[in-house]
Amino acid sequence: MNKYESVIIVNPSVDDDKLKALEKQFTDIINANGNVTKVDEMGKKTLAYEVKGNTEGIYVTFYFEADPTLIAELERNYRITDDVIKFIVIRVEE
Repeated sequence: MNKYESVIIVNPSVDDDKLKALEKQFTDIINANGNVTKVDEMGKKTLAYEVKGNTEGIYVTFYFEADPTLIAELERNYRITDDVIKFIVIRVEE
């Protein structure tokens, strides 16, 4: 299994309950074929440029280990979730 880091930017209008639900949704997807080691909620930050009409976003970082096949499914779920306005998944070298 490889180590990964995934940062998502969530719509700033999302309330705390919805944010926790999103974190749980993505954590469950990762845990199905991997292992989440840490979730870091960094809070609301100003974006460098406007993304989907938003000038702010809530940053959440997932640190996890998984098989490479999981990444395509995870990114697909990010794309179809309306509250996720931007995301990136990178492989962390040891």
